[in-house]
Amino acid sequence: MTITRIDPGARMSQAVIHNGTVYLAGQVGEPGTSVAEQTAFALKEVDDLLAQAGTDKSRILSATIWLADMADFGTMNGVWEAWIDPANPPARATGEVKLASPDYLVEVIVVAALP
Repeated sequence: MTITRIDPGARMSQAVIHNGTVYLAGQVGEPGTSVAEQTAFALKEVDDLLAQAGTDKSRILSATIWLADMADFGTMNGVWEAWIDPANPPARATGEVKLASPDYLVEVIVVAALP
């Protein structure tokens, strides 16, 4: 099976396609902005990467969302719920973690199917 890497770098690729499945690296927002703004930015990045891979958010299989503070769960969820395809919600897990930088408030990781 062929493996396709989108935006590969020295450390990681932004997305990897294998056997009809797209695996995205964690997407984060702009440091210094609110959790709502960071969530919206990360989800736009998800949209862009899925489009590059030839799929879209209606085909997301699973999502993992990391928050720096679970107190932001409601705010993040508001942005998520406005973005996600309500006819095709993925499996999802959300947890609190220490992210790579204290300026990051949210990180979104998704796995999606190709059409």
